[in-house]
Amino acid sequence: MSMNHQFTLGIEEEYMILDPETCELKSHDQKIVEIASKVLDDQVKAEMHQAVVEVGTSVCKDVDEAFSEIKKLRRAVAEIADSLNLCIGASGTHPFTHWSTQFITPNPRYQDIVNEMQEAARSNLIFGLHVHVGIEDKNLAVHLLNMMRYFLPHIFALSTNSPFWEGRNTGFKSFRTKVFERFPRTGLPDYFQNYDDLQNYVNLLVKTGCIDNTKKIWWDLRVHPFFPTVEFRICDIPMRVEETAMLAALFQALVVKLYNLRQQNLNFMIYSRALINENKWRASRYGIDGKLIDFGKEIEVPTRKLILELLDFVDDVVDDLGSRQHIEYAHKILEEGSGADRQLDVYEKTGSLKEVVNYIAAETIRNC
Repeated sequence: MSMNHQFTLGIEEEYMILDPETCELKSHDQKIVEIASKVLDDQVKAEMHQAVVEVGTSVCKDVDEAFSEIKKLRRAVAEIADSLNLCIGASGTHPFTHWSTQFITPNPRYQDIVNEMQEAARSNLIFGLHVHVGIEDKNLAVHLLNMMRYFLPHIFALSTNSPFWEGRNTGFKSFRTKVFERFPRTGLPDYFQNYDDLQNYVNLLVKTGCIDNTKKIWWDLRVHPFFPTVEFRICDIPMRVEETAMLAALFQALVVKLYNLRQQNLNFMIYSRALINENKWRASRYGIDGKLIDFGKEIEVPTRKLILELLDFVDDVVDDLGSRQHIEYAHKILEEGSGADRQLDVYEKTGSLKEVVNYIAAETIRNC
């Protein structure tokens, strides 16, 4: 395990706060955060919309530790919500609540964002998963980030969990990404030669008044401005806690695999953002059921096949990381469908978006 000691993990999840009767999103008026702060330090935070809470693990040494902590956090927030006659749900979008009915959390930072972004911010009622993998060396982090971009659509496809928006079946497996694209500085990051190259870009944006701090760069993958981590931000919040652990394990394994290649003076091919964007679009539209482009061979390949190839690619580091059982869960998603597929399945059977929400709420705390 010694070679991987620095590849720590941290997980952040954003949950919907729901009215159990109407299944609508409901403001918790910061009560959940207030109660949680007494028992969970600062692991539960408010978000821009009042019907959202975010939880974050501490720095975890491996996936087992992160898994048990995220289970504990889901359970704790669910219990606090229950005491307030509310419940929680994990889905990239709410199936039918309209964003215009929801309140913004009173906080100067959020107010600034709304003033600048206007409708793009007010309508940004979405729920994501962020996974941090520890890397101390910023230059190494930029180097790995350049290579990792290619694999993001493959892993994102497994996480797709937002087929509905404002009461409509959008035809996308992840509509959350479409909503978030209204923000500037989102999507896949560009190629940077090294950390100085990245800092020059950031400094120019600050100097010219585009941003006032680095946190306003919301890419799908970024070298974190304050922590010694790379942060994966592309995924929808998965419905099941096992899916979160699988995605975190996969991101960590990918970092370690590419790091090991780097140690042997080997590199994975670097593809342009314009090409990788084609695959991201396909993953958001079709989830695991579409085809992605293998740019090396210049052919379309079923997404499921490329996911299996990715699992093979990282296989030789998985046992050292102690995460095999978590990564194996990817096969269960390939069998049963991602969260989006399962939401659509419930809707097809019941014709009711309320039933979809009930299903999401039940799955969110199952096995926690």
